[in-house]
Amino acid sequence: MKKALIVRHVPREGAAGYLQPIEAAGYHIERVDVANPDFAGVDLCEPDLLIMMGGPMGVYEQDAHPWIPLQIAKLAQRLGRDRPTLGVCLGSQMIAAAMGAPVYPGGTMEIGFAPIALNMAGTDSPIRHLEDVPVLHWHSDTFDLPQGVELLASTRHYAHQAFRRGGNVLALQFHAEMGEDARFEDWLTHFWADLDMAGQCGIALRDDHDRHGPGAVAAGRAMIAEWLGNIRLD
Repeated sequence: MKKALIVRHVPREGAAGYLQPIEAAGYHIERVDVANPDFAGVDLCEPDLLIMMGGPMGVYEQDAHPWIPLQIAKLAQRLGRDRPTLGVCLGSQMIAAAMGAPVYPGGTMEIGFAPIALNMAGTDSPIRHLEDVPVLHWHSDTFDLPQGVELLASTRHYAHQAFRRGGNVLALQFHAEMGEDARFEDWLTHFWADLDMAGQCGIALRDDHDRHGPGAVAAGRAMIAEWLGNIRLD
């Protein structure tokens, strides 16, 4: 059976709605937390599919999180082999860093459900399923676009919301996996300082989650299913 490895940077940010299409595509899913001492010995080139999820830390906070440069070095090796790789939020920033692009604070806390604006490349890619669909945003970091990739989508605050390299590497700054996962309540209580910075009301955001979440997850699952159907395995 094909193997998918999910890298979790914090337990509250898992693959959530993306699990269904990954399992439906025939992958046996394993997980590793970066806080686990065993992470240092994990070969990120080995899994057929690598999924890196989000987290509150920044790629540039390497003094506080010594696993970050290790993960970037391992990821660079995987990307050098063009192995199928999906990055979400922090995971997308990790992909950018592993490709040599700088990652840095963007100056604006982007939180809430809103659509992404697809460009022409985006409408001809798996993220076309997200067109006009409000999806969850929760970040304040951004990155320069790495060389050799194709920009797919933007928002008013951040130009680099999604990119791909060929058919095997997909980076998503937003959270189309979130909308039906009970851990969202943990986001609201644990990341309350982010809400204050963004001027967001937790009650209103919870209401938006209930209203937009199922549609976002359905579109996100369709996106991932199409992407998985097009990737090339060794």
